[in-house]
Amino acid sequence: MNKQDLAFTPALEQAQLIRTKQLSPLELTQLYLERIETLDSKLGSYFTVTSELALADAKAKTEQLATTDPNTLPPFFGIPISIKDLTAVADMPCSYGVAALRSKLPSHDRAVVTRIKQGGFVLLGKTATSQLGSLPFTEPAGFPPARNPWNLDYTPGGSSGGAAAALSAGLCAIAQASDGGGSLRGPAACCGLVGIKPARGRVSLAPLGDCVNGLLTHGALTRTVADAAAMLDLISGYVPGDPYWLPDPNPSFLAHATAKTVKPLRIAFATKLEPIGEAAPECQQAVLDTVHRLEEMGHQLEQISLDLTELLAPLTAMWVSGVSFSGMPKEILQPINQWFLERGQQVTSGQYLQAVAQMQIFSRRIVAYLEQYDALVLPVFMSPTIRVGEWANLSPEEILHKSFEWVAPCPLFNATGQPAIVIPAGFSSGLPVGVQLVGRPAGEAPLFTLAAQLEAAHPWIQYRPPVA
Repeated sequence: MNKQDLAFTPALEQAQLIRTKQLSPLELTQLYLERIETLDSKLGSYFTVTSELALADAKAKTEQLATTDPNTLPPFFGIPISIKDLTAVADMPCSYGVAALRSKLPSHDRAVVTRIKQGGFVLLGKTATSQLGSLPFTEPAGFPPARNPWNLDYTPGGSSGGAAAALSAGLCAIAQASDGGGSLRGPAACCGLVGIKPARGRVSLAPLGDCVNGLLTHGALTRTVADAAAMLDLISGYVPGDPYWLPDPNPSFLAHATAKTVKPLRIAFATKLEPIGEAAPECQQAVLDTVHRLEEMGHQLEQISLDLTELLAPLTAMWVSGVSFSGMPKEILQPINQWFLERGQQVTSGQYLQAVAQMQIFSRRIVAYLEQYDALVLPVFMSPTIRVGEWANLSPEEILHKSFEWVAPCPLFNATGQPAIVIPAGFSSGLPVGVQLVGRPAGEAPLFTLAAQLEAAHPWIQYRPPVA
């Protein structure tokens, strides 16, 4: 296997190569660091590359491999991973996309990072994010913009844009990401990847508590459905004090992703969301192609309509208040986040609590309506990927409006807490297009089975971006 093929090999397959001593953690880490050095100047996918720490860890793991029973090793032993720069790692810079904080060193690991380390991963560094994760593109002031490996003129999405660009270009094996309104699902679709947004309570936010009233969750970007399932098996689990939690799956998510038989399911789909209207033709087509494949597999498909009108006002109040939640001083923020901060400060505590209540009531109705279906197929975004800098000269109000219109299919399921998985569904004008499969509350397991079935029927692992 040549080096480029190895860089794009699924993480579980890499882990097996390490277990059978056909590959060492040091060799694999060196490969990704070399690719980062060669390609990342074009992509802006990493804020920080911790080469020395990664090489030291990989060397130690390579030595451990020589004296350890491979069957006792954690699932991703020696596999290089990137961490989004909204996620704290002890003694590794964490800027949150704020240039003034680029040298800030947290003193602790987030719980998800603890589990990642326990899983045997080698940490390569921190990937680019929009400032405070507040925008669906990744162009924070003071940093190079993140670019899409399929066409450098276009964004990889946001806020996990750096994570998606890095993974898509072969600069890591798996990318940790997070999603508060489509922040990992959008980049997955933009860059031709699998993206898993778990159900609320599946992955701990410790040491934080309730982050933006349950909208935010950690997840992952991967090349394959099996990698995503195994990653969720690893990072799931209760940490004492969590305000939401779910029991561990039995059997594992990986078992569901590798299931040999799939019973026929009742699946809804939609290409129109009120008050936005119909998705762009290429986004509609991705859904319709997926629907056709599912029908060929024996599933029952039914078109439905969704109206998000009542969600927009409470979600806007919560979105703009998110910058206030960060506690960042106004003077170090870029203009749009300064505007968000000012808008958020105008939302009283009573208005915020009212917005939360409105969101929860609306979510109840949506979950009850969708209960009759096993899954839902939707676009990820309502229109194709935008160019880097396309909205740079717009007012904050216009950017907020356009952002909501673009990402409309995503925030609803942060509000309801339902899981969703994004899978590649083809290309339009050379850029990837994805679809999202949404499950019932706590229903990731059937999603993995369904996504794996689609993956087997229409493999995407063979495709690589031109930058690679």
